[in-house]
Amino acid sequence: MSSILIVDDEKNIRRILALMLRDRRHQVTEASSGEEALEILADLDPDLILLDLKMPGMDGLETLSGLRDAGHEAAVIMMTAHGTISTAVEAMRRGAYDYVTKPFDNDELMMLIDRALNMRRLTSEVENLRGELESRYGFNEIIGISPAIQKVFHTMAKVAKVDATVLVTGESGTGKELVARAIHRKSPRESHPFVAVNCSAVPNTLFEAEFFGHEKGAFTDARAARAGKFEMAQEGSLFLDEVGDLQIDAQAKLLRALQEKQIIRLGGHTPRPLDVRVVSATNKDLEHEVAEGNFREDLYWRLNVVHIQLPALRERREDLPLLFEHFLDRINRELGLSVSGLTREALEMMLDYPWPGNVRELENTLCRSMIMCEGDQLTAGDLPARLRGEGEKGAAVGPSASDLDALPLGEAVAEATERLEKRMILSRLSAHKGNRTTTAQSLGVSRKTLFNKMRQYDLTDGDIDSEAGG
Repeated sequence: MSSILIVDDEKNIRRILALMLRDRRHQVTEASSGEEALEILADLDPDLILLDLKMPGMDGLETLSGLRDAGHEAAVIMMTAHGTISTAVEAMRRGAYDYVTKPFDNDELMMLIDRALNMRRLTSEVENLRGELESRYGFNEIIGISPAIQKVFHTMAKVAKVDATVLVTGESGTGKELVARAIHRKSPRESHPFVAVNCSAVPNTLFEAEFFGHEKGAFTDARAARAGKFEMAQEGSLFLDEVGDLQIDAQAKLLRALQEKQIIRLGGHTPRPLDVRVVSATNKDLEHEVAEGNFREDLYWRLNVVHIQLPALRERREDLPLLFEHFLDRINRELGLSVSGLTREALEMMLDYPWPGNVRELENTLCRSMIMCEGDQLTAGDLPARLRGEGEKGAAVGPSASDLDALPLGEAVAEATERLEKRMILSRLSAHKGNRTTTAQSLGVSRKTLFNKMRQYDLTDGDIDSEAGG
């Protein structure tokens, strides 16, 4: 049974709706105006509100704004006549779940109400489970309620308390470094350094200097002594990202350091004792690499004392709504945006997409979509072409996941913004038949700014013709 508030100035509409809803065992409250609804909402927290758009005094849009300002999170379905559908769509951009037109089909309305209540129920369950997981495990960096991610939390909670070496595996973008950092923060070493090194970015010839450090004069450019990654992580944690990319001879040197728990700086002679917890990560199948002779078996077992396998996002789809909420909130705060959520159509597209780039692709997609969003909610049109099911031509106009996935968030945002800005300029120039003055006006910039942007992106009349013809 759910609590539902009906807000409509027509008594017959309220009576019919109340009868149908009570027949389905819902608890129903009625209000004849927006003003009365807000008074009722001071003492009532309904799951769903059926809100008429056209009412004397405070209309539906004003009422919707009032209840959101008061902090009410109830799902809202707008009721509207055919002539005001555009206004109902605007209400959805402001946070309404959906709208229904009068006279409505009873079965269609009940199906819509059921969907809205299910979404509201899911949101509530997600909030409750998130609080439970945070109190139980405390891993605020990792977001999820699925059985797959809860299994990861359980292992993390156990291994964080002890000083065992950990191997984290999973596809690119699943959050392996987040797991390593979370383990460090919950370990007895939390007050000491967490040092991360990307093994694939360290040339084989520089391995010793990078990991073990060097003494002054050890090589031509060694003008001063320098500590390596192991010493920098002393008493803390050393995160070896992409450890599977190390060359065989570098693997041997790493193994010796882990076995002997000491290192000697390049050009030095004095052993330096190590007190470091090592967490490694890779997206490779290390057992296969061992079988192929690409990875030392003795190092594999040294690193793989405790193994944490991170699930791909497609294997934990029940976590998607919570991830959407988490990234919307964080990106709004970091970039000063005010996107409150997603329209139903956009949400369905996001839920249906397979996310081959995992959480990293999801974060970048939401970030660049929020930058381009012109309303309070992300619409389907704000999402990249690949999520809308467009083919090669559609996918080419926006940034792809593959070429942005490897970038840090700030660089990915800048790159995505530039590409989308270029696309918008081309599209507007094409729509205005190459007229720079009207194009600049439509974009809300000066003619000089438009010319500068065209020079920046090397746009020519040929590009405009191509956009128009494509």
